[in-house]
Amino acid sequence: MLIIPIKDGETIDKALKRYKRKFDRTGVVRKLREKQHYTKASVKRRNEIQKAQYIQHLRDLEQI
Repeated sequence: MLIIPIKDGETIDKALKRYKRKFDRTGVVRKLREKQHYTKASVKRRNEIQKAQYIQHLRDLEQI
């Protein structure tokens, strides 16, 4: 459970914004979506390799 202490004179909007930011950093939603469907290890590896190739391609274009 996330605990967000509210500072003196802080509006609820700012506290809510800090809560949302902290919640996003924990990665709970991302883990939940990953576990909705099973993906084989070979498919995970293939996706990682494709992602690495894409990033490398972008970096190569950046250097030109």
